[in-house]
Formats: sequence, structure tokens, C-alpha cells
Amino acid sequence: WVLIDGVGDVSVPELGRKTPLQKAKMPACDAIAASGVSGLMDPVQAGLACGSDTAHLSMFGYDPRRYYRGRGAFETMGAGLEMLPGDIAFKCNFATLDCSRGGKRVASRRADRQFENEGPVLCALLSGVTVPGFPEHTVTLKYATEHRCGLRVRGPGLSDNITGTDPLKDDLELRSSQPLDQSPEALMTSRIVNQLSLVMTDLLEAHPINLARTKEGKGVANVVLLRGCGARVRVPTFKEQHGIPMFMIAPTCLIRGLGISLDITIVEAKGGTGDYNTNLDSKADAALKTFEEGEYDLGFLHVKAVDDAGHDKSIELKLEFLQKIDTMMARLAQGLSELGGKTGVRYALCVTGDHSTPVKYGDHSCEPVPFSLCSVDSMVECLRGGERGEQSSPGGFLCDSVCRFDEISAVQGALGRFQGSELMGVVKRFSRLLARGTPN
Repeated sequence: WVLIDGVGDVSVPELGRKTPLQKAKMPACDAIAASGVSGLMDPVQAGLACGSDTAHLSMFGYDPRRYYRGRGAFETMGAGLEMLPGDIAFKCNFATLDCSRGGKRVASRRADRQFENEGPVLCALLSGVTVPGFPEHTVTLKYATEHRCGLRVRGPGLSDNITGTDPLKDDLELRSSQPLDQSPEALMTSRIVNQLSLVMTDLLEAHPINLARTKEGKGVANVVLLRGCGARVRVPTFKEQHGIPMFMIAPTCLIRGLGISLDITIVEAKGGTGDYNTNLDSKADAALKTFEEGEYDLGFLHVKAVDDAGHDKSIELKLEFLQKIDTMMARLAQGLSELGGKTGVRYALCVTGDHSTPVKYGDHSCEPVPFSLCSVDSMVECLRGGERGEQSSPGGFLCDSVCRFDEISAVQGALGRFQGSELMGVVKRFSRLLARGTPN
């Protein structure tokens, strides 16, 4: 299962009113669509511009309305910090705060995407900081990727039912944390967070990294924006929920932390990152090696860069990484086909997204995403130029008339339009039919 973060889009005038998926050359993903079944998926529900966290929960078979407690815990656990009962955590950005006009305006929510050298240094600076008036509470930060980090607060009487400080858009005032109920815990926690925000900004503004960035004309990282306050969710494990042993390749801390929460095995891929510098071949090879070990029935491979391109409003980068991912898909399919030839296992391959991030919007939107699922052997045959045939099996057919992997073509798919909560059911049924049938 390959998840392309932010894959969906809308028609783009510069691309002749086509979406990036329609414009990109993606023979491997097209072969998945041509060799299997397709549909349009609303990751959580129709009309909702969801986040990656709630979308993944839904697709993994967990109702986010029941289990979601904020993305901060996922980000922090994914970065490598332990979460104990009573801890709260935030997903954070190093950002640029402009106080020149008397207010506290967030000039840029992302100080710099190329922040892998500065980020760990500034996290070390802020970890262990004392919050005035709250000596029993400790603060720990851990660098994640690009401009992101996780922040954990530990101490007595904390509540995750508070707002953060992130205004969520550039050129808006820095927010103060507010309690979402009138409990003593929520009131105290919001005060802790507001004091912490002030202390961190004071330390950051005086740090040599930011003094040097000011001289160089670069945006300073003088504020930590906190959002998605959450505690660790207590849920059935993925294997308990579905009866399937699963591994995950997801360098992005948010998705990795979600996997840890569901007790999914995390597999490392050397050079596989959650940014534009990722090594996609390494991710494919890590997945193949893990399947070869024979312990897992499902693998999940997450790719982030396409979402970054959407947020950066870069048509060129979105097209570039869609095509790079397609090359990885071909590598993955060939490897799975060869492995299946040795072991007798019939592998299936699924490709979809967790939400749309249109390059014209620069943010998540409510448009559904394409979904395609096929037999690996049939996909490989299609890539070699073989005829596309109906893969009949007792109980149903495993292909439809869709030949392209994009938002418009997927409308005609046999799966129709469905919600992310139905995805695991589709995958399990397809796998059962594939195992019982004989693809042509």
C-alpha cells in the first residue's frame, strides 16, 4: 500500500485545465489502474478538508471521531519521545515572528524547509527550559524534519483540552492558548503553554543562529508555533483490529507516531526522509526486504514530498515528484513479482492519497483522491506491453475499465466513491479474491 501524501488536486490553468496527475507521465500507476479496480475516496468524509492524522486513522479502520486526541502526540512519538499517561504534546513549527509594528504577527509559519542543521541545535536549546511559576513541569523538544519538531510537557494535572498558539495562516497574529473547558487542569495547562511560548521566543531571538540569519537576510526562527495538543491514544492494535501483521515505512514523524500508537512495526529506509531529499529507491528496497523475511502480510509506504509541493504552490515540484514516485512504483512491483515467483505468494499493490493539496490553494482541500488496487503480476505484464485482461476469480472480477490513475478517470471505477473507513475492507476482500483466483 503506497500512500502519496497530498496527491489530489484541482484543474490547473497552466496545465491546460488538467490536474497534475492527469499531466504527469506515470506509466506504473496507470498500469495499476489498468490492471485492477479503481474509485474515488473521501479519506474521512465527503466535503471535509482533513488532516493527514485523521485521514490515516480513518483509512486504517479507526473512527477519528472516537479515537482522535490531537496530532501532537503522534508527532512527538514519531520524533522519538516517549509519551506516558498524563503527558501532553504538540506538533510544532519553527516560524518567523514579526513584532515590528507593535503586535506579534506570524510572518511565516515555516522559517525554512532546509532546517536540518539548525533544527536539532534549537531543539537542544529549548529542551529542559523552566516555565516560570510551574517548577514541577518539564519541557522536552525533539527535532522531526524540515521546520518541524515535537514538544512534550510532563507534570501533574495537565489537560489536552486546550488550543494552541499557531494561527494556521501567515500574516496573522500569534494566538494565545485557551482552555476548551473550565476545568482547573485546562485553565492551568493553557497558562503553562502561554508562558512557555514567551520563554522560548526570548531564547530563540538571542541565539547565534538567528543573529546570523538576520545578517544573511534569511527568515529568523524566533517562535515555536504549537498546535494539535494531544495525549497518546489508547486503541486496539492494528493486528487486533484486522488480524493482519503490518509494517510501515514512514520517515514523517506524524505518520510514524501514529503507527507506533497502533503497534505497527516501523521499518527504516536509509535516506528515506519526509522531504524533497528522500531516497525513494531505498524505501522500495526496504519494503521488498521486509516482505522477503515473511513475517508480514501488509506493508505501508508513505511518501510526503508531493504534499510539500502542494503547500509550496509548486506545479513543477509536484509533477517532478509524482513521476519520481511512479519510477519507485515500477521498481516495487517488479521486486514483488519476482519475490512472488519464488515464494508462490500473490501480491497486490494499492496506491492512493490521504487528502488533496492543490497547488493553487497551498493547503488541504475537500476534493476526493483516486484509489487503485491490482494484482502485481498483472501490473507487471501491463508494463511490459501485455494485453489487459479480466482477472476472473470465484466470487468476482478484479478489474474494471479505468486505464489512468487520476482524479477524473477514477470516477468511472468499479469501486465508485467511498469513504476511507471502507478502505481496509476493500483491500482484504480483493486479497482474498486474488488468493482464490487465477489471474489471466
